[in-house]
Amino acid sequence: MGKSKYKRVLLKLSGESFCKAGGFGIDGGALESIARRIAEICKLGPQVAVVVGAGNFLRGENFSQVSGIPRNTADYMGMLATIINACALQETLEKLGQPTRVLSAIDVAAMCEPFIRRRAFHHLENGRVAILAGGTGNPFFTTDTCAALRASELEAEVLIKATKVDGVYSDDPEKNPGAELFDKLSYSDVLKKNLRVMDHSAISLCRDNDIAIIVLNIFKEGNIKKAVCGEQVGTYIGK
Repeated sequence: MGKSKYKRVLLKLSGESFCKAGGFGIDGGALESIARRIAEICKLGPQVAVVVGAGNFLRGENFSQVSGIPRNTADYMGMLATIINACALQETLEKLGQPTRVLSAIDVAAMCEPFIRRRAFHHLENGRVAILAGGTGNPFFTTDTCAALRASELEAEVLIKATKVDGVYSDDPEKNPGAELFDKLSYSDVLKKNLRVMDHSAISLCRDNDIAIIVLNIFKEGNIKKAVCGEQVGTYIGK
């Protein structure tokens, strides 16, 4: 099966990975597929933390624009939606025999623990997957920025951003069939070329804390396992 190249991995899951392409909410099949892949990489040896998005329910900024609801409130609604995804993922992982805890930046005592760095470390060191929900707990920050922040706090060696495309392209591959897929980029390349892979604040956080970023397609079987084992997959972003 191989062995993990990394001691501690942070996996960033988009909300879209919880539903069928173009769908809404949570699809049972998609949820189980994600959970199985996470359980598989845990068997390779690394400690695994997961940050979940909520695009399958709503994106705060977009929702604010179309609804007239203030951005602050819309962002908090998005943070609550990440907790729905996190709890669904926790239950599915536990059914597969993988111990898991949800830690949230927003206090929802009936459903999950508060995010406390030392507590997260304790869970990781005891073989539990730590699912980190509620974003940063503050509006105006994306879950990508949350992923970079949590990866920094938890001293992860790599941040794997699981998406619906094969990696980082020179342009939107859905609009431009001739867009170039990059195998490797430096943090500076991403910032200078203004590549829309993650927020600039997230890229800068990873650069400052020497955390490698791997952008890959979660829907291709075996991709996450390959990344954890150090094989070339998707786009690698580093020094």
